[in-house]
Amino acid sequence: MSVVGIDVGFQSCYVAVARAGGIETVANEYSDRNTPACVSFGPRNRSIGAAAKGQVVTNCKNTVQGFKRFHGRAFSDPYVQSAKSSLVYDLAQLPSGSTGIKVMYMEEEKVFSIEQVTAMLLTKLKETAETAMKKPVADCVISVPSFYTDAERRSVIDAAQIAGLNCLRLMNETTAVTLAYGIYKQDLPAPEEKPRNVVFVDLGHSGYQVSICAFNKGKLKMLASASDAALGGKDFDEVLVNHFCEEFGKKYKLDVKTKPRALVRLYQECEKLKKLMSANSSDLPLNIECFMNDIDVTGKLNSSCMCHFEEMCAGLLAKVEAPLRSVMEQAKLKKEDLYAVEIVGGASRIPAVKERVSKFFGKELSMTLNADEAVARGCALQCAILSPAFKVREFSITDVVPYPISLKWNSAAEEGLSDCEVFPKNHAAPFSKVLTFYRREPFSLEAYYNNPKELPYPDPTIGQFMVQKVVPQANGESSKVKVKVRVNVHGVFSVSSASLVEVLKPTEGEEPMETDLAGKEDEVCVLCFGSTSEDGKEKNQASSAKKPKVKTKTVELPIENSLRWQLTNDTVNLFVENEGKMIMQDKLEKERNDAKNNVEEYVYDMRDKLHGLLEKFVSESDRDTFSLRLEDTENWLYEDGEDQQKQVYIDKLAELKKLGQPIQERYNEAEERPKAFDELGKHIQQFMKIVEAYKTKEEQYEHLDELEMLKVDKQVNDAMIWMNSKMNAQSKHNLNQEPAVKVREIQAKTKELDSACNPIVSKSKPKVEVPKDEKAEQNGPVNGQEGTEAQPGSPEKGAAGGTAAPESAEGNKLPEMDID
Repeated sequence: MSVVGIDVGFQSCYVAVARAGGIETVANEYSDRNTPACVSFGPRNRSIGAAAKGQVVTNCKNTVQGFKRFHGRAFSDPYVQSAKSSLVYDLAQLPSGSTGIKVMYMEEEKVFSIEQVTAMLLTKLKETAETAMKKPVADCVISVPSFYTDAERRSVIDAAQIAGLNCLRLMNETTAVTLAYGIYKQDLPAPEEKPRNVVFVDLGHSGYQVSICAFNKGKLKMLASASDAALGGKDFDEVLVNHFCEEFGKKYKLDVKTKPRALVRLYQECEKLKKLMSANSSDLPLNIECFMNDIDVTGKLNSSCMCHFEEMCAGLLAKVEAPLRSVMEQAKLKKEDLYAVEIVGGASRIPAVKERVSKFFGKELSMTLNADEAVARGCALQCAILSPAFKVREFSITDVVPYPISLKWNSAAEEGLSDCEVFPKNHAAPFSKVLTFYRREPFSLEAYYNNPKELPYPDPTIGQFMVQKVVPQANGESSKVKVKVRVNVHGVFSVSSASLVEVLKPTEGEEPMETDLAGKEDEVCVLCFGSTSEDGKEKNQASSAKKPKVKTKTVELPIENSLRWQLTNDTVNLFVENEGKMIMQDKLEKERNDAKNNVEEYVYDMRDKLHGLLEKFVSESDRDTFSLRLEDTENWLYEDGEDQQKQVYIDKLAELKKLGQPIQERYNEAEERPKAFDELGKHIQQFMKIVEAYKTKEEQYEHLDELEMLKVDKQVNDAMIWMNSKMNAQSKHNLNQEPAVKVREIQAKTKELDSACNPIVSKSKPKVEVPKDEKAEQNGPVNGQEGTEAQPGSPEKGAAGGTAAPESAEGNKLPEMDID
């Protein structure tokens, strides 16, 4: 089972995997652990990750990035409309009303949903993990910002499904960071002691999140969270871009914002400059060649400009404190109650940001975690905890509900709408509650966020849940309906089940008992399921004990869900099918490009060798002919052969090899032939020495048969004559001609000589048998022992014959004696 954690960021992504040695952040095909969150569409295939990042300037209209914040949003959403104007690529409205991305793919205009584009990115990250782990990947944990609403979370889950991933948990980014921080700590307070409170500040490229976590040994509990979805590193980039747009307008009379390509290049350079500013106080230059209208532009940020930069960012920096203050108020903690302030996220490196966070808490900031990889590592740890394949230290994680959730329904008793807050802000999650209704007919529940002001999303509605097949009791009274609502591990709200409690009629002879079912219409009772609901359960049990028992039957009721921006199963299946087709198309295009590159590589390789390594092995006329063919092929590759089918390139390479292979083979023969002749010569010398030794009657070979040795002598002489004749013939040949003898022939001759001579010369000496009389003497008395033969039936004979006495069979078995 795979154990993978995926951090899908606004700008970049990280993949961490669990191995026997611990958690490791894996590198992509470019040996970089950071994979850009970028997808580029071309006329024949898609490029994803680092390959797509390289096309941001050259193919800007069809290269998509920064799409993370469009999940679960309508095209009419104010955020989408405001972001639309600053994007280089086009957005479009899908038939469902949600946001889509319009690009040219396969030379056709296509509109992809946000789920599809995210699935493409996840497919690439999945490949990266599979390459690192050398096995298929299915199960994973994916990170999302803590401020994501239900619609956004469901959109990410759908994207994971399209990519063929089984998302075990959508994990809040700050929760993943807390897990990565806490699970390795050995000195956490015991469960019964006062917890250790740590603040986590995460300033990424597009969002700002703060949370407070209470740690005890073996568990963490999120106390509160706050965020600003409109503050991130990209906003600081925007300040620099506006600064240089204004400067270049005055200095070079250029209106940068009218040219998308120039604007993209300026964003890239300003991002680099921002990173340099975090570590340098010296003057920083900015140079872009052929920026616009073939004009080279230069700019500079000196120390005075850096002070000016902080002034320009004053509005952004002022927004840093609000979530810090909010999270402290929610947790009801004082600054003295905090153990540490841990800061992560790419944009957290900006000195002015660190200074303000440190000043607010009056503490030195802790930077023990990897600012970029902490989220992915936390997700991988969570996946390892959920996986049966890994044994991980027991560690319980209690998250929080970011926004208060309420239910409302039509109430006949109150003549209008009734509502109830089921999950207040910062309520523990995952968590379940049971609501009891008294109804005669099917009814509808609407879930919504009851505090729209703090929601970074325009629509507070979560969805409608229709409880069906509700019928009155047999006596016409309202039925008791138990509805279970839940915030699951993904942080998504749902009405998970509904059941009708049916009162059974008493049988004859039994008196009907009083029941509590004739309650008021719409009366609601809430039961909780979770660590915080023990007292409620006990009270409920105590009260129920006093009431007379009735015979009841529980009937499960169907629930019809109508969720905001939820993809239907048919749509998801269609997207899965389309993703499979695009993956296959990418694979075919890669194979086509590889075939084309093989032709190009062969042309360049052989052209260099014809005037170098292979020069002696080809005649001048053949070299000219082959060089001309190579040149024609090179021209063809950049003209008619620019865009051909894979088989055309394979055939073209075969044609070239038909001319080039004989030359290459002549070179290989010339390199290997001397070694083969040396090997044959060694074998001939070896057998000649044995023949000479036999002739001089050496004891080692005197047992060999004379006729057979004559055969060996003849074989050796024949081999010597053959070798000398072939060497003489080869010496008369030019290197650019076919060789007189090939390496395989010499090797065959060596093998033939060995097979003919080895069996003869390697015969071992026959063993000399010792006469029987001598054997008897050898077995006679030694050192004065008596040679008296044992009498028949005597005990000595039994022992000498190796036959054990009956009583010895049960005792120690005697060793068998070998008597001749």
